[in-house]
Amino acid sequence: KFPAVTLPVLMPSLPSAVLFDFDGIIVDTEWAIYETWHALFLENGHPLPLETYNQCIGSDFATWSPETHLEDLTGDSFDWHDLNTTRNIEIRKILEGSQPMLGVLAALEWLGTRAIPLAVVSSSSHGWVDGWLQTLGLQNHFATTICRGDAPRIKPAPDLYLEAAKQLAVPPAECLVIEDSVNGLKAALAAGM
Repeated sequence: KFPAVTLPVLMPSLPSAVLFDFDGIIVDTEWAIYETWHALFLENGHPLPLETYNQCIGSDFATWSPETHLEDLTGDSFDWHDLNTTRNIEIRKILEGSQPMLGVLAALEWLGTRAIPLAVVSSSSHGWVDGWLQTLGLQNHFATTICRGDAPRIKPAPDLYLEAAKQLAVPPAECLVIEDSVNGLKAALAAGM
């Protein structure tokens, strides 16, 4: 469940900028990522309930780590480099041919006709986000992409969202954020958006 929120400012009209999370908002990548983790847990004799895994969605493993969790459950250590390389190949296979989430293109076009600046703000890497935007032909809709490494901390810290507002030259309180994770929501609210 998402926490109850109080919006810092009620926007009387359209926002000055719209900031989109990427994974789960632009493309439904979250389920494929979760499926590969769940399969790995099952191979090692343990389920990975979605409610447990949700702790790291939108952030990194500093918030909660499936790697550490599996090691704690099994008492074993794993070669995460090799396992994650294999998982990433499987994720890309599952996602092959993916399209933008329903309504994304229409929303981007609608906002574009109103000259509202748009950005993607993600805890994922530029290679992942920019690669997908290019593959889907969506990169020209966004003034910028802000990803891991563009600010000191990722979600749930507000740094990535604040960097996006700075690059767009828009006050944070005038930004509308489109998010799907608790960590992303915490980051947006902490940024005053």
